[in-house]
Amino acid sequence: MLIVPEREIADLMTRDAAFAAVEQVFAAMAADKAYNFPVVREAIGHEDALYGFKGGFDRAGLTLGLKAGGYWPNNMDKRGLINHQSTVFLFDPDTGKVRAMVGGNLLTALRTAAASSVSIRHLARKDAKVIGMIGAGHQATFQLRAALEQRGFEKVIGWNYHPEMLPNIEKVATEAGLPFAAVDLPGMAEADVIITITSAFAPSLLAEHVSPGTHIACMGTDTKGKQEVEAALLARATVFADEIAQSVSIGEAQHAIAEGLLQEADIAQLGAVINGTHPGRKDAAEITLFDGTGVGLQDLAVAAAVVDLAVAQGRAIEVDF
Repeated sequence: MLIVPEREIADLMTRDAAFAAVEQVFAAMAADKAYNFPVVREAIGHEDALYGFKGGFDRAGLTLGLKAGGYWPNNMDKRGLINHQSTVFLFDPDTGKVRAMVGGNLLTALRTAAASSVSIRHLARKDAKVIGMIGAGHQATFQLRAALEQRGFEKVIGWNYHPEMLPNIEKVATEAGLPFAAVDLPGMAEADVIITITSAFAPSLLAEHVSPGTHIACMGTDTKGKQEVEAALLARATVFADEIAQSVSIGEAQHAIAEGLLQEADIAQLGAVINGTHPGRKDAAEITLFDGTGVGLQDLAVAAAVVDLAVAQGRAIEVDF
């Protein structure tokens, strides 16, 4: 078995490599060449933690495995650790034998950012100039860096439940040479692209906060009950998902469907746009929304890529198991 520790990931996995891996997985899913297993995600009744498993099998890439981990909201305050903790396990699809164990914390941030940036590349208007961020935590900085590479953005605006955290994303904007402005939620109407990346259980972004032609990437809702945007916004938008089954069960679509504002048949796979079997954005006034729940195949794709890089560079640890 190969081990690629968390400490090695930053020097091995790039944003470009993560983008390519995630884009290929979305395309394979839409072509029925890859599928995700049902998600297990539970509140464990200890440390307010959510813990679970995501897995799948990509026949095209012959990648089989799972990610185990979750969200420990007290980690940073109590222990100086990031709140999201995870590990990816890869298996040989021919034999079932374990192939690799890979640190999943940074990979999760990179693959989540890659997913939203894939949606921006394929769905946002080409002339998008202002990007809005709802959320300013650890993952938000990854989201913003990846998103800024997809369009010629000229300004970043941001809102967060805890305004004192906004300097996190202001720093990223400054590094990119872009002005940053903190706004109230109605101020998001200025944005051409909006990324939501919070752990909220109540909507912050309302339909009235979004202008025609905006692309929204909803990246924080991945559990029953979570919600970042008003259900009415999905009714206004053309909705795309990483996986439709997860979108309707644990994503933003769960609320719009429950309120009778959206049907499962109204949701398209982002991979279909990548494959050219769905037209994607139809015109400059259309609101598009990507419901990114995070699928196990994303984790497996980036983990498999990092294992290959680690082996090539002699940085993987091999153990008998």
